Amino acid sequence: MSFRWIYSELEQQNSIEELQQQLGVPCEIAQLLALRDINTFSKAKTFFRPEIGHLHDPFLMKDMEKASLRLSKAVKDTEKVLVYGDYDVDGTTATASVLLFLRGFGLDVTYYIPHRFKEGYGISSGGITHAREIGADLIVSVDCGITAFEEAKQAREAGIDLIICDHHTAEDRIPEAVAVLDPKRPDCSYPFDGLSGAGVGYKLIEATVTKLGLSAEVAYQFLDLIAISIASDIVPVIDENRVMMRRGLHMINNCPRPGIKALLDLVNATSGSVSTSTIIYSIGPRINAAGRMGDAGTAVELMISDNTEESKKVAADLETINRKRRSTDQKTLEEAQAMLDDEGDMDDVSTMVLHDPDWHLGVIGIVASRLVDTFNRPVVMLSSVDGKVKGSARSVKGFNIYQALKKCEDLLEQFGGHEYAAGLTMNQKNIAEFRKRMNEIACSALSGDDFKPALTIDSRIDLSEIDRKFWKLLSQFEPYGPGNLKPVFVSEDVQLSGVPSIVGKGHLKLKLRQNGSCTFDAIGFKMHNYMPLVRDSGSRRIDVAYVIEENRWNNNRNLQLRLEDIRVKN
Repeated sequence: MSFRWIYSELEQQNSIEELQQQLGVPCEIAQLLALRDINTFSKAKTFFRPEIGHLHDPFLMKDMEKASLRLSKAVKDTEKVLVYGDYDVDGTTATASVLLFLRGFGLDVTYYIPHRFKEGYGISSGGITHAREIGADLIVSVDCGITAFEEAKQAREAGIDLIICDHHTAEDRIPEAVAVLDPKRPDCSYPFDGLSGAGVGYKLIEATVTKLGLSAEVAYQFLDLIAISIASDIVPVIDENRVMMRRGLHMINNCPRPGIKALLDLVNATSGSVSTSTIIYSIGPRINAAGRMGDAGTAVELMISDNTEESKKVAADLETINRKRRSTDQKTLEEAQAMLDDEGDMDDVSTMVLHDPDWHLGVIGIVASRLVDTFNRPVVMLSSVDGKVKGSARSVKGFNIYQALKKCEDLLEQFGGHEYAAGLTMNQKNIAEFRKRMNEIACSALSGDDFKPALTIDSRIDLSEIDRKFWKLLSQFEPYGPGNLKPVFVSEDVQLSGVPSIVGKGHLKLKLRQNGSCTFDAIGFKMHNYMPLVRDSGSRRIDVAYVIEENRWNNNRNLQLRLEDIRVKN
């Protein structure tokens, strides 16, 4: 796939020189900081040394005073509490952290995760009924609830108090509950609205610890779970998310809880090497698999387990579930691509709305994301469950899928989400009109180059500038994620050294040098289709876009270039 290369630009170039002098770093490092709006010594110090003390006061969040007082009362009076979560990684980590926090006080606390297919997303009527049947005094919802108007009323009528912790887009009105915590509430002035659902739950833990007069360390013990939620839910790794992510990764790398250790062993992740990418590509999918294929309770049980042998067994169960999920993914992807092939020319399609009543509801979101990556268009994948059409929507930069669904509100029975991902429910008779309207909305918002994937370039550098000192500075930009992506560099007029090859499952491997620099290994994952381009380039120079990584093998550490795109000079 060929990309549009978009070079990042700064409005004030002089800020780079000032920052470079203040920090004593190379110009390229100063530029990377400035591109992230880190333009003073103070901001740079906070960025490179994120401390737990940099977290915002939880009481700045709307309703936090009421929420923490109510949860403190539950602790003091040893009430029966139900933690109501969601079935994805964010929801299950949130459930586990709040559950473990309350169990630490000896409370009679249990959890409830709705069944993806039988109940769907969010607080359900069945969940409230369950809370009543077990005699719960209080429900704490995590990663859901911001649109649970009827369910909040049902809980109130049943005499059950409800605290809602959510991070999804809120409407002008909110459910009538004891407290509704959501930094995206229109009337909430909390300084950071990019928290994960588990992150909002963590702020409640923080505030409750304060109300109980306990040490802040009581809350810190759950930051490993919060880090997993941050990485997996693709929220911005900036501000206090960066602080929590850094601390959480340290915990995972140095003293992982039994359930997480079992998963790390399963994927052969060595101690000290766990990064955001490890969570996104290895840990998160396995935790997510349980909810995608049916019962997310397996994931919660793994994270709350304090028994090593039990954790190994549950982790193995999750691996089995994940293998089944991958097989279902691939089958669904092939069917969706065949459907698109039958439709013919994609040039007239600005968004793709695909429906098959037999598609597995648990994997259509993953498949939608893969189609977005392939076609660079918004995608809505729909399946049918119990006479209703349910689906997952994924989007591209510049197209807010939640707002697009908002414009189709009259055709939908339910929807929710955020800019890049959303879920929806509708009547089958509305599919044709929904497809037509979504295409019109996307057509008016996207055009031309918007449909060609873009690759944002942070800086041009020469290969000779890449050394251990440069890497040491660059590695301090971790942890990476939205808002702080791995820097992408371009080196121009680069020469091939030796013969390119294909290794593994379609990975392009090259050796590159430039103007007398040392030779670097470069690898392009699944870039086998570039082989004819580089093989036939002859003596011509090439431009390469890449990120710098450290390859660890047999106790050896070498810097390598992970290729993003290649251009051959004419």
